[in-house]
Amino acid sequence: MPELPEVQTIVNDLKKKIVGRKIKNLWTDWPKYFKHLSEKDFKKYVIGKKIIGVERRAKNILFYLSNNYLMLVHQKLSGHLLYGKWQMVKSKEQGAKSVWQSAIRGPLLEDRNNQYIRLVFFLDNGQMLALSDLRRFAKVLCGKREDVFNLPDLKKLGPEPMEAKFTFNKFKELFKNKRGRIKQVLMDPNFISGIGNIYSDEILWLAKIHPLARAEELSGAELKSIYQAMRKILKKALKLRGSSIDDYRDALGRRGRYDLVLSAYQREGELCKRCRTKIKRLKIGGRSAHYCPKCQKI
Repeated sequence: MPELPEVQTIVNDLKKKIVGRKIKNLWTDWPKYFKHLSEKDFKKYVIGKKIIGVERRAKNILFYLSNNYLMLVHQKLSGHLLYGKWQMVKSKEQGAKSVWQSAIRGPLLEDRNNQYIRLVFFLDNGQMLALSDLRRFAKVLCGKREDVFNLPDLKKLGPEPMEAKFTFNKFKELFKNKRGRIKQVLMDPNFISGIGNIYSDEILWLAKIHPLARAEELSGAELKSIYQAMRKILKKALKLRGSSIDDYRDALGRRGRYDLVLSAYQREGELCKRCRTKIKRLKIGGRSAHYCPKCQKI
């Protein structure tokens, strides 16, 4: 699932392309995306609206629309928003079924991960905003801003780890009454926003903290190491435009590059970049955790 660096990269790309554009129409072959609304009602909310701004909150992309409307897109496991131009063509691979194909050469046309177009917004400049989503797990909401902001999807979220105002003291205060394994704690969106499986592994590796360490037993020095590692890892991942381990691509269909410099995540059996011990993997609550048994002692 795209995490903070991936979602922020897409938001940064879209800000340059679609702010000020008007949504003229939309198409989908999967109306189940529109949670709490029928496809007909969703169209009433978005068609004719101007896109005023694009922001990220946790792993959600927020589209500020005219007339005080707000559209939320959570890309989930395999979804990623793309900007370009597509046309309907007959697919030989799918028995002459009509599918969307990019009219632009490059990764939008050539990368298979960009070809599962399930939702298309037609913009007033002739371009399109499309959702490629192999598994169809994405979620799309729209309504008056105050109504959307009051939904649990946004209201219960924890602080943003990259904001300047999120100081170490505020980070430390979060742990005052927090219990649990540190990897699971970091991945809890109601505790801290935007961190998932990839970057929790990377943060804990850099901080030299075992993923099974108890949050309530961590010292002030250990918490500071995690905080500093969190800021450093997320900043670097954002600079490298995220991790394209599986489905994720940026808004122009290009791969991120952070997966080329991973230190822990999915490196089981490979040598630790610090001490040359083999990286191990364990299961925590149904999720994998990758760590160095020498550098990250429990």
